[in-house]
Amino acid sequence: MPRLFSAIEIPRSVAERLTVLRAGLSGARWIDPENYHLTLRFVGDVDGATARDFTFALGEIAVPPFELRLNGLDSFGGNRPRALFASIVPSDGLAALRRANERAAREAGLPPEGRNYKPHVTLARLRGVRPGAVATYLEHQGGVAAEPFTVSRFVLYSSRDSVGGGPYVVEAAYDLDDTGDRQDSFDAEDHYGFEDAFNAEEAYNFGK
Repeated sequence: MPRLFSAIEIPRSVAERLTVLRAGLSGARWIDPENYHLTLRFVGDVDGATARDFTFALGEIAVPPFELRLNGLDSFGGNRPRALFASIVPSDGLAALRRANERAAREAGLPPEGRNYKPHVTLARLRGVRPGAVATYLEHQGGVAAEPFTVSRFVLYSSRDSVGGGPYVVEAAYDLDDTGDRQDSFDAEDHYGFEDAFNAEEAYNFGK
């Protein structure tokens, strides 16, 4: 059964800039550039009805396009580092889209997200990497010089059980538009076979 989450895709030009960072840290399991993303709302494994409701609720979001910029490197885990990431400059547009995704999750019957939201792009998973090695890597790499990019849509991803890092499948895409008059890349009756795919055992027939 796939896991679901909504996210912002990272443009190829920005991903290419991040690929130059994929060296110099022994033990890092680097994320493939095509799987770079900025998570908005992690859903995980849910039943078919909840998945359907979340998908439809995302389609009701009305937020205008906005710009994002990367802002340096950091790691999660402290003395037991578990991930290396590129951080994001705070943005009113991102905050609005994040809140809208959280509302969509609540409308779908999901519990509120209990963790503090820190926007980031995961670059590598870390296991058994010494904190000192991570600190040295971050010191040598310095900041991330990348041009700002415009966010004009967000997507619903699915992923199969794995140790993390993809591959991810775009199940639906939602154009950003605050007028309420936009085209989303799924159809309520046809995409995923909504009338059938969310019934019984086929409730999670995403991506097949």
